[in-house]
Amino acid sequence: MATAGAVIAACILALLAPPPARAAGGGRCAGESFSANRAYAACNDLPRLGASMHWTYDRASGDLHVAFVAAPAAPGGWVAWALNPSGDGMAGAQALVAGPFPDGGGTWAVRTYNVSGYALGEPGPIAFPASDLAAELGADGRVRVFGTLGLGAAAVGGGGVLLNQVWQVGAAVSSGGVPAPHAMGADNLAAKAKLDLLRATTVAAGADSATRKRNIHGVLNAVSWGLLLPMGAIFARYLKTFRAADPAWFYLHVTCQLIGYGVGVSGWATGMKLGKESRGVTYTDHRNIGIAVFALGTLQVLALFLRPKKEHKFRVYWNTYHHSVGYAVIVLGVVNIFKGMSILGVEQRWRTAYIAAVCVLLVAAAALEAVTWGVVLRRRKADGKTFSSAPNGHLPHSVSV
Repeated sequence: MATAGAVIAACILALLAPPPARAAGGGRCAGESFSANRAYAACNDLPRLGASMHWTYDRASGDLHVAFVAAPAAPGGWVAWALNPSGDGMAGAQALVAGPFPDGGGTWAVRTYNVSGYALGEPGPIAFPASDLAAELGADGRVRVFGTLGLGAAAVGGGGVLLNQVWQVGAAVSSGGVPAPHAMGADNLAAKAKLDLLRATTVAAGADSATRKRNIHGVLNAVSWGLLLPMGAIFARYLKTFRAADPAWFYLHVTCQLIGYGVGVSGWATGMKLGKESRGVTYTDHRNIGIAVFALGTLQVLALFLRPKKEHKFRVYWNTYHHSVGYAVIVLGVVNIFKGMSILGVEQRWRTAYIAAVCVLLVAAAALEAVTWGVVLRRRKADGKTFSSAPNGHLPHSVSV
């Protein structure tokens, strides 16, 4: 059990740690070369979607010369880069979208979009005058998008130069030239950063408030539904067999379940708040399973206050209900944790760490299953009883909480 707790603790620290910032001019972007002798004063490897940003900012004129490099999500897809003067997301973005549009004459072309909501809408003028727009598909499968944006002094806050940038990739463009919606993976949703024009840096937006809330939501649920509740079930199922552990097993079971439920409710509430704040983004399966886990877990807690006495004729039905709902909560909780990891884009090493923690619990349960069956068999042999004489036909060490 200590091993599982240590693994989860490591996961907590890793999930809450912000990603490192990228240094200007370092990494892959520094070796990039462009056609037509284009050159830029600064570049950054962006923290999501394998993209990079190259730019030269002319303070005197307020012009920003840019080259954005990214691979479409699939052949024939599209790429986009934008500045957002009103926020750090998609709504309000002034976007350059490159794709194999029909008006490109069979080659890649660039369109501008003033994105007012959570859909691209129709192409049209943007807040920053755009010129010298061009795009080309490289032999490496990545698209280079070029352009010049007239920011002006007012556009950057009268001398301020820290701008919100957003980028994205999509998998297809329709025959009518409409970019298909992009994926809703963690990298897609987190493809945003601050662009400091004068310091020539890109600061990852991975440590913003929404990302921290998502990480906290994931950690709370992993610890509660994914660790404490299974541990509580193990205490109840196996420790009860040992007479010396009575009534300690009951208090261990109730303590784990109540603490797990309390932490799980916090995780569930955080998830619901994130859902309300993430307009236009819905993870239907993850949301519905989370609601089901919360509802069933609440029923389990309420059932504790309606538990008949051991000798009551309805006790056997209560036990069946309690076991069925309890195991359903554990299974659904673990499944939803893995769904949440996929949504967050958790690194494989942390996914592996959680799998290892679950395996520790499974191995412990399997070992205790063998031990307790051995204890029960020896006890029944000594008492001269058989399984057929078990009260109510239950397994000899079935949990009766």
